[in-house]
Parts: sequence; C-alpha cells; structure tokens
Amino acid sequence: MGSEGPPAVTIHVTGFKKFHGVPENPTETIVNKLKEYLKKNGFPKGLILGSCSILETAGQGALDSLNKTLQSSISAKDSESSNSGRTIWVHFGVNSGATRFAIEHQAVNEATFRCPDEMGWKPQKVPIIPADGGISNKRETSLPVEEITKALAAKGYEVMTSDDAGRFVCNYVYYHSLRFSEQNRTKSLFVHVPLFLTIDEETQMQFAASLLEKVSAIRRVCFAELANIWVYLYLISLWKSLNQAAHFAIQFLCLHLFFVNEKIQGERFVCSLAR
Repeated sequence: MGSEGPPAVTIHVTGFKKFHGVPENPTETIVNKLKEYLKKNGFPKGLILGSCSILETAGQGALDSLNKTLQSSISAKDSESSNSGRTIWVHFGVNSGATRFAIEHQAVNEATFRCPDEMGWKPQKVPIIPADGGISNKRETSLPVEEITKALAAKGYEVMTSDDAGRFVCNYVYYHSLRFSEQNRTKSLFVHVPLFLTIDEETQMQFAASLLEKVSAIRRVCFAELANIWVYLYLISLWKSLNQAAHFAIQFLCLHLFFVNEKIQGERFVCSLAR
C-alpha cells in the first residue's frame, strides 16, 4: 500500500439570520449556498464540508444552536479517535459598515450590544463566560490568521486581519466557539464579510470557497509535518536502540576476549609450572 497523503479536514460553517438594520444577512446566503457552490466548482482537495448552520442573531438564541452543532461534531469525531484535531469551525458574520473581508484573530469576554438582539437582549459590559474572569479576558484562534490573510490577498480579495470582532453577537459566538475548541482540540475561526451592496454575492461565494481551501490546506500540511516528526523521532529512537545494542555487543566481545586471554594466560602459567 502506498502513502495516502495527509488526512482530510472537516470544516463546519455557520452564518447568521437577519437582525436590526440588516434585513438580509449575506452570511445566511453564503452558508446556505456553499455546499452546492463547491459541488459545482469542485471541492478543494482534502476538504470535507460538514454542517452548514444558520444561527439566530441573538446571544442565547445563537448559543443554543451553536452548542448543539459543536457537540454533534465532537460526537462524530469521537467515533473515530484519529480525527482529533481535524475539525474546524468557520463562522461568518456581517459587518454592514465594512468595505472588505476581515479575518478575526480573537474574541473578548464581553457582551455589550449596541442594540437589542433578535430576542430583545441588550447586555452592557457583561462577561460572556463569568468563570473566565472579567470582560478584558481574550481568547485567540490557533489558526495562522496572518498567513491565511496573505494567501487570500494574493488571490485578489480585499481582506485584512482584525483584532476586534466587536462586542455584539459575532464576538459572543466566537468567544464560545474558541473556548469550546480549546477544550476539545478543534479549531475555530471567525470571518466578517461586507454587505452584498459592497462586495457582490458571486465574489463573496468565491472568497468563502478560497478561505475553506486555504484553511484545510494549512491543517493538512500541519498533519503531514507532524507525521514526519513522528517518523523522525521513531528513527532516532531506533538508531539509539541499535547503538545501544551495538554497544552491549562490543562490551560482551571485549569481556569474552578478556576471559579468553585470561584462560590462555592461565594455561601458559600451568604449563610453566609443569616444566
């Protein structure tokens, strides 16, 4: 059997429904159409598209659906232990005032909603996870945001890195997702997109596909490098074992020669006495 290459990566995606000031959320369209778009244009190598979920633009409303989908992905992962670390969550949210895409590096443990969410909640300076400490606590993605951004920019997309996902539902969801990922050895990433009036739907669909392609490629390379490291460590261990075995063999040979020599010397001594 030949090498099958790095294992495939499963990416789950989420978007949001409408909310105050955004009657049509572009991320709902992107996520709903993503699977068909990839089927039509070809799935990137090594990518398995998992669930495509649309969340309520509400703290608790989004969290209920998010937790169910996060847990279901872990249940599927647990059915095959070798899948550890090969599950990624990519969350899409809209920034109605943006003129380009933004790859979010982190989320903050603070819920301060500028307007009520779709369930009427409007928290102000409330910790998202009280057990994590104060509202200044941050969680960062372990994915290489800078590398992803540069790769997408090289394809011609208007994209930037960002350290501020806001304090609305996007940040709320991202913080929960990052926390879950840290606890379950998955990966999480949040991406803000503009309105379709700013960047048209087709370009945004292309961007989403390119993003998933890059993210999955990075993870597959990481697993390939990790596999190479394990092979290297195994070879070092084997080499040390062989060296140790050779060392013992040489010691045994030296002792054997020593005793043979002692025996010869003893025989010579006995002969000299006999004379």
